[in-house]
Amino acid sequence: MSTPARSFQDLVVWQKAHQFVLSVYRYTRGFPTDERFGLTSQLRRAAVSIAANIAEGFPKRGASDKVRFFNIAQGSLEESHYYLVLAKDLGYGDSSELLAQYGEVGRMLQGYASRILASDS
Repeated sequence: MSTPARSFQDLVVWQKAHQFVLSVYRYTRGFPTDERFGLTSQLRRAAVSIAANIAEGFPKRGASDKVRFFNIAQGSLEESHYYLVLAKDLGYGDSSELLAQYGEVGRMLQGYASRILASDS
């Protein structure tokens, strides 16, 4: 049996989301400078929101409160997904590694939310 998480940093889903954020920051460094306040900022903000909402939801007591923050994180993940598609279509670089991370974080968020809801019933 695994040890219960003592902080949000113990959650594997948060760890994967944080790695996604770091990868987004590295990826967006290569964007044109005129995108600094546009797509660069939007993509970074959306990615940070994923990990931040996981962290914010971690200490919540009720399952519905926890899941609400995971759902917000999922929304930010989808927003990030769109920005990655846009960046690729604009020719700002290969986002295939980020898209793989996006898929993994998405599956994990869904799994965590499902387990939280199942444990509450």
